[in-house]
Amino acid sequence: MTRSVDLHKSPSTSNFQIERSKSPGLYGRPNIPQADPTYQNELVYREHVAALIAAKDRQFAISGHIPVDPAHLVLFFRSKTGITHSLDFPIDIGYNTPPAFDVLVAACRPHQTSDFDDYSDREALFYPPNLPLTSSIEIANYPILDAVRSSLFPTLPKGSYLTAVKDRLDVVGNGSRLISQSPALLRNDGRSATIIITLPVRFRGGTQVIRDPLGNEERFHATGGKTGDIEWMAFMADCECEIETVKKGCCLTISYGVFIKEYGTNAETLVIPTDKFFDLLSPILNMSRGRSIAFYLNYDYGVNPAEVTANTLVPQLKGADSLIYDAFKFHKLSPELHWTAGGYVWPMDRTLEFFGEDIASPNPLKSGAAVGRTPFTSLNGPRGAGIVPPVRGAFGTYGGPAEPNYHEGEVDAIRTRVEASGAVALADANITILQDFNNLAPVVGRERVYFVSNGELEKLVVNVIVVVYIA
Repeated sequence: MTRSVDLHKSPSTSNFQIERSKSPGLYGRPNIPQADPTYQNELVYREHVAALIAAKDRQFAISGHIPVDPAHLVLFFRSKTGITHSLDFPIDIGYNTPPAFDVLVAACRPHQTSDFDDYSDREALFYPPNLPLTSSIEIANYPILDAVRSSLFPTLPKGSYLTAVKDRLDVVGNGSRLISQSPALLRNDGRSATIIITLPVRFRGGTQVIRDPLGNEERFHATGGKTGDIEWMAFMADCECEIETVKKGCCLTISYGVFIKEYGTNAETLVIPTDKFFDLLSPILNMSRGRSIAFYLNYDYGVNPAEVTANTLVPQLKGADSLIYDAFKFHKLSPELHWTAGGYVWPMDRTLEFFGEDIASPNPLKSGAAVGRTPFTSLNGPRGAGIVPPVRGAFGTYGGPAEPNYHEGEVDAIRTRVEASGAVALADANITILQDFNNLAPVVGRERVYFVSNGELEKLVVNVIVVVYIA
């Protein structure tokens, strides 16, 4: 009996191997852990930030308003019969249609890009380009092109400017739309952008949609000619424009092609020096034959001579600097801009990239330059006020008092690096800088190059001269 009792005794649970698994969810599927809401919100936040930055960095369409009373706008056009008409604004064709408006619409033709297979919408119209058309509003009188440049062409170099040429007038009436099209491809005129001005005619619908080559889209909902400023928008040449169906009234727009023009060393100047100025220049040219003469530029241009060559300043020249440069050009000479400092001059195609390390570092290079050569000037250094290097010209000396704490070793180090960068002495280059001997403190433009001396940041003053050789 005892043996039998032992057989029915419950064994210890420690003899069993237990595998624990996760509880199955609905329909026997394992439960998926829920993501942390904070983490999900962070992902959504990051996506919004990325989309915002992408839109900020890639502007392809902009819009704005022209601060002008619509009542001051008049559109002049000539019909097929040769009669000239004027159309006053604002217009609400649902209330009263001016007779000139009917004449304008009657003179229009179906748009070249109309979708004739789509019978749900009527085609848009355009005014024939062979008929005269002009308006009393000129975009040149408003800073629209400046806004287009700063927004769509922020990296456009100085010396380039934008021009606008009237393209066409589009009429999108009630129930009509303008299908997606690229004005640049349609015209093939080399434009860089397109400006569209919406005239103050009442309408509803007619949303203007701009798409870039990547499929990004901007939608501009016009006010429909309501009382207020006149609306405009602009978009890049590689974009397409569409005007959705106008549900009521009529959408009237004028488009302009925007072109980039450039001027510079090879372009004709727009400003002609006066006869008196030419009379003053002529004897100097005649007495300087066989020599290279130079004048200092008067103004600062805020560039770094270590990054750009002096000749890149030509499109930016202003005032007296532009006057002397243009005068040389009118005499069929070839003026050049050069960096100069401390009695040295750099070739036209060279910059001042030679201060890569501390010039007062141990074991500096020695140059063996001639004693008494003109020292360089450094501003904002620890040794007190800098001096202006005395550069001798044909009629005087441009200079200042000697620096009180003058360090010959530092000047030698600077001179060594200057000569290593390709600069030569003005005397060796046979360049004579002309100055007014009556003016001992002339106004001279100054640019600055940063360098390190004894662990401290200083600036080397560099001037610009316009040099010309008189044959």
